[in-house]
Amino acid sequence: MPRSVNNVASRARRKKVLEMAKGYFGRGKNVWTVAKNKVEKGLGYAYRDRKAKKRDFRSLWIARINAGARLHGMSYSEFMGKIKTAGIELNRKALADLAANHPAAFEAVVKKLK
Repeated sequence: MPRSVNNVASRARRKKVLEMAKGYFGRGKNVWTVAKNKVEKGLGYAYRDRKAKKRDFRSLWIARINAGARLHGMSYSEFMGKIKTAGIELNRKALADLAANHPAAFEAVVKKLK
């Protein structure tokens, strides 16, 4: 009995990968073997960078809070320590937004700490 190949499923699988490779440069978008490798690599990067994105944003928020705190004569660590002891429950994302976009509101938070 001849070997049965499920051509429908194979084609669907390849089509799905080639759809994901849409927009890639050169043969990466239309040659199966190249596209498969590029898509696999891209999915790996996507998984890794979903985690890295959180770290990157946290460091950005810390830099913004530090800059805002230093305008009022405080270091970042000193500022965050006082925030915790004062019981102000604003996270770093909110504090960074205040420091960057609403300096008056950030100054009010700093005055409450002093």
